Amino acid sequence: MTPTSRFVTDISWRRPAQGNVVLAGSPLTLFSLSEAGRRIAENIERGQSLSSGHESLTEKLLDAGAIHPIPEPSHSEALNTVTAVIPAFVRSAEEAQHLKSLVAMCADFFAVIVVDDCSPYPLPDLGRSVVIRLSVNSGPATARNVGLQQVSTDFVAFIDLDIALSSTTVGKLLPYFSDPKVALVAPRVKSFGQSNALAEYESVASVLDMGEVEARVAPATRVSYVPSAMLVCRTSAVRSVSGFNETLRFGEDVDLVWQLHSGGWRCRYQPQAVCTHLPRSTFKQFARQRMSYGESAAPLAARHPGKLAPIQLSAWQASTWISVLLGLPFVALGIAVLASVSTTRKLRKFPHLRTDAFQISLHGTMRSGLQLAQVFARTWWPIAVIASLFSQRLRVLFIACALGPTLYEWWKKRPHLDVVRFTLIKMLDNTAYGTGVWKGAIAKRKAQALLPIVKRSAPNGE
Repeated sequence: MTPTSRFVTDISWRRPAQGNVVLAGSPLTLFSLSEAGRRIAENIERGQSLSSGHESLTEKLLDAGAIHPIPEPSHSEALNTVTAVIPAFVRSAEEAQHLKSLVAMCADFFAVIVVDDCSPYPLPDLGRSVVIRLSVNSGPATARNVGLQQVSTDFVAFIDLDIALSSTTVGKLLPYFSDPKVALVAPRVKSFGQSNALAEYESVASVLDMGEVEARVAPATRVSYVPSAMLVCRTSAVRSVSGFNETLRFGEDVDLVWQLHSGGWRCRYQPQAVCTHLPRSTFKQFARQRMSYGESAAPLAARHPGKLAPIQLSAWQASTWISVLLGLPFVALGIAVLASVSTTRKLRKFPHLRTDAFQISLHGTMRSGLQLAQVFARTWWPIAVIASLFSQRLRVLFIACALGPTLYEWWKKRPHLDVVRFTLIKMLDNTAYGTGVWKGAIAKRKAQALLPIVKRSAPNGE
């Protein structure tokens, strides 16, 4: 594969007055450029190929999520370097037929390995695929690791049973491995299914869909994880971190990404490649799925300290919103103004950013407020409910926290679902997930997944 010499800027990219200062990435990072660096930035903005000598700067920009690679397209024969590993727990004739169709979709791969996780329903004839049956149901992490042991190709595609992909999905992801540091590339996972309220909600608010904007994948960034519904990985990289954590029934995908990141590897989310999955068909299944995701938070927080806090705030932001909760709006406004002054002072040596300082600070404060409202509606909802019983002001505030972000999401995404039903399903989504977080925290006797982190410096300013 040919190394990348073309890049595209991230949606966060700002270079005021076309000068030698760039503000971009996730978390938002400030870069001061030399004259040569400024020329490289200009070429990146124009979409031009870079000559040799760019690597030092582009490596830093890539690691910050400020730019993204534009690799050369791969040839179709590159699929011969990929082995598909499919963990299968088949419970019905419909799932058996879907497995057979999925195996057929992977016909161009070097090999297909199906790991039967002690399915209660017999698997169909899967042709030339390798089928490994486990004697005990062990979960998807174990099933994937068993399959991984049999892989002899450079790349492995982990694909869940309820996924459908086109002949080009994997081909669009492989070119990103021209960067030898890339260990994992994930496509966009979109929902498809029957036309009902739950399916319509999942089509715009699925937890598996990371959105339409490409990103690096790392803790505390815009895309902090990608789901294991479908992942294409460098085989050696996954083996270097001992594969998936078999003690985790849920959250093993988050753990893998963060282990790879800690090991110095890069992980990418590339939504121009798309696969589809079947959402849960009943509200009971939907709530159970969301609760299970919440339960994974406690063990993940124990394995990755400080990376799974429900929210991270700067001291300025925390002080602002605590003042709001205490019913001191003018104090909150004063703190926000002081935060803007502090930001302006920090950026005074960058003349091009002086006019942006207030906007940067205000944007960060408002975004933190939206995130805090989402946390109260999702992870901290039991605290919000109890506090609301004793204070009418807090009751009104917490109702606003529950409805505000949801109404904004509905307006922004414009689903084929009326606002009332969308709001009710979102409330079920949030409540189920938050219940799972509390259940897991109590069971593990670990509160890290419930506690915020307050930092002295400003966090992500996106």
